[in-house]
Amino acid sequence: MSPSLPSCTLGHLPWTDVESRLERDGRLIVPVGECDQHGPHLPIGASGIVVDILANEISAEFGVLRAPLLPFGVNLRTRRDYPGAATLREKTLHRVLNELLASWEDQGFDEFILLTAHGHDAHLEALATVRVREARIRVLDLFAIDLSQFLEGNTGPQHGGEILTSLLLHLRPELVRMEAAADYLLEGDAVGPFGRGRFPTLPSGCRGAVGQPTLASAEKGREIYTHIRSKVRQKVFLSPPDERAAG
Repeated sequence: MSPSLPSCTLGHLPWTDVESRLERDGRLIVPVGECDQHGPHLPIGASGIVVDILANEISAEFGVLRAPLLPFGVNLRTRRDYPGAATLREKTLHRVLNELLASWEDQGFDEFILLTAHGHDAHLEALATVRVREARIRVLDLFAIDLSQFLEGNTGPQHGGEILTSLLLHLRPELVRMEAAADYLLEGDAVGPFGRGRFPTLPSGCRGAVGQPTLASAEKGREIYTHIRSKVRQKVFLSPPDERAAG
């Protein structure tokens, strides 16, 4: 994990500093997390932790302002309660982001980079359909990046599996309880609906994580995080302007 970097977070700066930075660069990184269960071995806000750390590092490296983490998203609704998990409705998340981005656009921000790590269809649809008057909006789902090369186990649907567990072992190992990790693979007709976020309930015997978290490691997490960070840096900040515009 990278050492502490100077903050470019709106919530840590007086408005006068934001104004002076905005005069130099009109971009704003907006990290969007989720408050969802990921099995008994990971914290409820696991994916938001990853997005928040990446937003911090990217914003500090390039001197681009970032918003505070929005810690709530749209989760898969299940028939079983997982205490602590909470979801917004798609239209609620969409409206929240619409109103926030509209406020920031009125102040002069001209490009918004929405970062998330949650592949649920309704969550991504809420982000993808946010609209403002003129500013550009880009949505990046970190888990849409091909990470299959880093997996030892099954490359099918994951939720709190090998990828996210490895990332947390690298970024925030004190929050991971590997002794509670248990593998659970979906098979047959269950794979498609779960991958599209249309699975009504997790099968009996599954404690909330799907995939093979027992195969996770901190070293694997370091490699995955480095790969994700490199892809985001290249796509959003290092590509020529015409290539970024096509992204």
